[in-house]
Amino acid sequence: MGVWRFIQDQVLGMDWLNKVIGAGLSAVGLDVTERIGGSIQFFLYDVLKITILLCFLIFVISYIQSYFPPERSKRILGNFHGIWANIISALLGTVTPFCSCSSIPLFIGFTSAGLPLGVTFSFLISSPMVDLGSLVLLMSIFGTKVAVVYVVLGLVIAVAGGMIIEKLHMEKHIEKFVLSAGSVDIESPDLTIQERLTYAKEQVLGTFKKVFPYILVGVGIGAVIHNWIPESWIEAVLGSNNPFGVILATIVGIPMYADIFGTIPIAEALLSKGAQLGTVLSFMMAVTTLSLPSLIMLRKAVKPKLLALFIGVCALGIIVVGYLFNALQFIII
Repeated sequence: MGVWRFIQDQVLGMDWLNKVIGAGLSAVGLDVTERIGGSIQFFLYDVLKITILLCFLIFVISYIQSYFPPERSKRILGNFHGIWANIISALLGTVTPFCSCSSIPLFIGFTSAGLPLGVTFSFLISSPMVDLGSLVLLMSIFGTKVAVVYVVLGLVIAVAGGMIIEKLHMEKHIEKFVLSAGSVDIESPDLTIQERLTYAKEQVLGTFKKVFPYILVGVGIGAVIHNWIPESWIEAVLGSNNPFGVILATIVGIPMYADIFGTIPIAEALLSKGAQLGTVLSFMMAVTTLSLPSLIMLRKAVKPKLLALFIGVCALGIIVVGYLFNALQFIII
């Protein structure tokens, strides 16, 4: 346990970095126990920590992803049926793009290739909500138990949501251009190790440029919450005394657009101010899975009735998970 605690606190959590930044700020005359100094320390520490983890994780995950191009992924999914197809699809989503918007083109490709609709929706739900990157980042902030339970329940939402959509036979609510598109992917050639490393490096640079602005915004919001908003305000809105905190957090999260890397600093600050764990995680799930830009993109591929069903299934699953986490908060943490 001592070794794992060291890994969690010093390797993943980078507590040493926080102390170095605090010492540096103190050396130039800033009091990190005051609001301004504390905000600057929070901002610098979280930006550096998340950026370091982000680049490392994207490199590793992209290298793994190079073995699963769209055409190969379609063949893998085509070999499974029933609930196993939904499970494999949800698991496949853990090694694919980091935000909901970049998952939708793959969803369209899988659907046009003739894969069952429920299977493709399991992928669409899991891809932004749970990935290997979110697992490691959640471990660095909330600990191993919370991270593992979050990922498991996220996969449950993805599998259950896909199965519900499959059972309701919503194929007629897919836009015609998707069904008539056919498979446009060609078979990917085998890559050498050097080519996979180059691909992974390119993914790091591309994703970093796209994600970094959201990290800055998310950490900035987190710094304000952490050092400037009174704890009593957060507890009143998102604490245990408000039975509708989970629902409110889910509704507030839907119009926002960010990925797991931008929402974690906000979640970290909310939790430190007295928000309940389940409420905070519901907010994260809503932001990453049901962001307004992704829903607008999805509307181009599906008709309103199916879009509404997708939103309803995901929102209900997120709310249930939130209340479950709140009920088990003192056991999990």
